[in-house]
Order: sequence, then C-alpha cells, then structure tokens
Amino acid sequence: MTTTFDRTDVHPPRVAGLLLAAGGGRRLGGRPKALLTHRGRPLVEYAVGVLRAAGCEVVHVVLGASAGLVRERAELPGCVLVDNPEWGEGMGSSLRAGLASLAADPRGVDAALVLLVDQPGIGAEAVARVRAAYEGRESLAAASYDGQRGHPVLFGAAHWAGIAELAVGDRGARDYLAAHRDAITPVDCSDVAEPYDIDTEEDLGHLE
Repeated sequence: MTTTFDRTDVHPPRVAGLLLAAGGGRRLGGRPKALLTHRGRPLVEYAVGVLRAAGCEVVHVVLGASAGLVRERAELPGCVLVDNPEWGEGMGSSLRAGLASLAADPRGVDAALVLLVDQPGIGAEAVARVRAAYEGRESLAAASYDGQRGHPVLFGAAHWAGIAELAVGDRGARDYLAAHRDAITPVDCSDVAEPYDIDTEEDLGHLE
C-alpha cells in the first residue's frame, strides 16, 4: 500500500507532536527509554506532557522496545500509539512509521513537530518556540543550541515523503536536512533548554 503524504482537507493549520520513543536503551542495560522514571512517572508521559503544554493537540507516539509494557504502565490518553516492529534498525524506521501514521490521521495534519523521548532537558517553552515557526506545509524549522541544530524539529507535510525516503538507520532526517539546510529556520532555544540525551548510566543523573 502506498502512503500519501499530501492532504487536501480544509481545516485550520494543525501542527502535531511526533514523539519518538522506541529506543531499547542498549547502553542502559536494555531498559526501554520510554519507561525510565522521571518526576515519578515514565519518561514517555513527561515527553507527551511537554508536547501538549506546547500546544500540540494531536500527538502520535512511536513505540518499539517493550511496546506492550509501555502501553500497560504509561498513561497516554488521547495519543495515537504507533508500534514500530523494526525499531532495532534505528531512528529512521521510527520516523518513517510516525510520519506514515500522521499522514493517515483523519483529522488532517500540516506539520510534524518531532521530539525525542530521551531529551527531558527540552521543555514546553523550547517546543512552543519551534512550533511557532510554522508558516505552511513547506516549513522546515529546528531548535538551535549555541549555533548547533538539535530537537525538536518541525517538518511541514510537503517534506514528509522526501524525509521518509532518506530516513535509514540511526540518521533519521539528518540527510534530508543537510540537503535542505538553506530552507531550515533556526530557532534559538539555548536560553530555555538543554539538549542532553539519556544514553548511559551516567546520564541517568539528569532524571528527577
């Protein structure tokens, strides 16, 4: 079946949150990142809360490692949960699965605001800033930290097919963004967020 990434439905512009939460935490002893505890609840719940606080009414969450446990333990009301059985191939497979899910959402989505579950230092203020960079379905925008591009990243729907084609392995949208760097609107978030990842045992100190 061919996924169509272009919708003609008439509705107010809709920027949906796309949370990539499939990681298996290989360097964390195989603990799924979505279920790491942060502020008393699974990290995936915190990240969804950030997207909602930033104004994303529609939120799709891509699950992979221990997806069944995540569904049991995390409270994610109103979210579209997307199972990615190919999560072990890397972030690219989760990004493809998420974009395909957004394209099929009957509410109609004009842009995807992509956040990673293992970056709790990025809060609602930074996400809202990037969301505000939306100008149309051709929009491309990304948070910037001291001049370096990071997450979240906003992809207008006109770019989804091209991103999905190049999203392989752990590169995600990196190749597509490199080829379209002149079209990316940088959004400085250095003053309101810290883009660290929770990858190793030492990184767990960032969790509360």
